[in-house]
Amino acid sequence: MAQNNIHNLVTLIKRLEAATTRLEDIASSTIELPQAVPALTATVATPSSVASPTPQRIASAPTLVAPEQAPQEPLPESIEEFDAFINQSVDKYVKASNRLGGLIAEQASKVLEGFKQQRRFLLISTKAKKPDITGAEMVVYQELLKPINEALMAVGSIKESNRGSPVFSQLSAVAEGIMVLAWVTVDNKPFKHVEESLGSAQFFGNRVLKEHKDKDPDQVEWVQSFYQVFRDLAEYVKQYFPNGIPWNAKGQPAAEVAKSLDSAPAASAAAPPPPPPPAAGGAPPPPPPGPPPVLQIKEQPASSKPEGMGAVFSELNKGENVTKGLRKVDKSEMTHKNPSLRAGSTVGDSSARGKSPAPGKKPKPESMRVKKPPKKELDGNKWTIENFDKHPEPIEIEAEMSHSILISRCNQTTIIVKGKANAVTIENTQRLSLVIDSLVSTVDVVKSSNFALQVLGTLPTILLDQLDGAQIYLSKESISTRIFSSKSAGINVNVLSGPDDDYKEIPLPGQICSYYDEEKGDMVNEIVDHAG
Repeated sequence: MAQNNIHNLVTLIKRLEAATTRLEDIASSTIELPQAVPALTATVATPSSVASPTPQRIASAPTLVAPEQAPQEPLPESIEEFDAFINQSVDKYVKASNRLGGLIAEQASKVLEGFKQQRRFLLISTKAKKPDITGAEMVVYQELLKPINEALMAVGSIKESNRGSPVFSQLSAVAEGIMVLAWVTVDNKPFKHVEESLGSAQFFGNRVLKEHKDKDPDQVEWVQSFYQVFRDLAEYVKQYFPNGIPWNAKGQPAAEVAKSLDSAPAASAAAPPPPPPPAAGGAPPPPPPGPPPVLQIKEQPASSKPEGMGAVFSELNKGENVTKGLRKVDKSEMTHKNPSLRAGSTVGDSSARGKSPAPGKKPKPESMRVKKPPKKELDGNKWTIENFDKHPEPIEIEAEMSHSILISRCNQTTIIVKGKANAVTIENTQRLSLVIDSLVSTVDVVKSSNFALQVLGTLPTILLDQLDGAQIYLSKESISTRIFSSKSAGINVNVLSGPDDDYKEIPLPGQICSYYDEEKGDMVNEIVDHAG
């Protein structure tokens, strides 16, 4: 009896060893033990391990050592502060612009690009010698400023190509203030240039504030965020570049530094190394996903009967058969022969029909409008002159470089601007005469007639829109003034010419001939000359 029990026990132990070995083989081929728990990677003690003194070992995967990257050179403090300026002030203005969307957001992206290119210029100046602007390195200096200038021109182009837009004042405010990017070229107190650029932007920006003060808080927030960019930039320039950009006297040539900076992003953008191979004995990759479910759409059969106007024309095309479906009306059912039927008719009264919308009211002519009192005042940096009619004496104002001037609804009046102002805007005037010394930016004239302008000093640009007759007198200093005209006629420019400095009258073209050129594949526009 004892031998039978011992024989049964030995048989049971062998069966347990076989089952345990089988389970271990299945587990090692299907389950990957977590490496984070080292206790689970040890050999499990089984009866088979007692019989076999050699322990089983799990092969460890070889460890990959990532190559050490060279430490990046620390940024100068001035560049770190400029990054903070972009991430805070400029980013706040960009987000406010994106909330408004459209052209404002598009223009804000160009402004952001301009500041990013300016950051690149400042970084180069910390590592490079200053190029010799008077010598052969002038081309290098121009190439460094080219990205900034391209962003500046892009901002102005958005304004000029959308003069009829309802957000033209917003676009003009940004276009006037974008000249702030040129502070990097100013050697003596460049922060003053930033403050003057703020004055230029406030001419149109204050107009937006006045128009949307109690109507659209997003517009007000947008203007204030744009102004804050100038204030924060002025403080930054005062702190780090009070006397202009110092450059690096011991640095490398600017062309080499620019080339190294341009190649640095390409090296850092290299593809990452491939992932390491899976550990030995790991789980096999999962099976590929099955095909996507098929979306079954029940297609409705097209109706064989025509609908809408097609049904009308198909009925008319039947010819004589068109009246086959009509029923003959009995005399007892005719309303014109039975007054009782007319009394109980369900046809609605014609007076209940909806009325056509009334035509819009035309604006009153100037002669019928209530005349407001004349106004001449300085509010901050903005002069306002309006509602002067047949003023007997010239109106004189003393302007400064940060002042902008608005002249509105002034007729048969002479205005003299003394000193160098920022910009002048004129609208809805008749027989207005304007005399200026010098301006920083432009004279913008809109919806006026018989306008006269005399420039004693310098003037970069004149913008004329919807003018009927104008005489412009330019001095020798302003002989290179650019004139942009649209929807205007009868404009004459007078320039000093000859040994006696007599004025020579030159008419601006008012008639354009356009035709399509097959060879060029484009329209050709030519000025029409009338030979007398």
